[in-house]
Amino acid sequence: MRLHHSRLSEKEQRHYAAIEAQKLGHGGKRYMVRLLGISTRTLYKGITELLDESKYGEIPIGKQRRPGGGRKKIAKTLI
Repeated sequence: MRLHHSRLSEKEQRHYAAIEAQKLGHGGKRYMVRLLGISTRTLYKGITELLDESKYGEIPIGKQRRPGGGRKKIAKTLI
């Protein structure tokens, strides 16, 4: 599981962890967080994206994050 998870893109990693945690049921979230070494915030973000179609649709095809996500340009942070 860890090997497969490590080879996925950032978005796919969130979704994979969320799907596996939901399949496991009670205690699945905690188990997946520990097994894959991800934060609970990342896991819950993946669950939210999968359950809420509007959030899932906000991520453009071929991208990892919604527009505006990620690190900001240094020129914009200094102004």
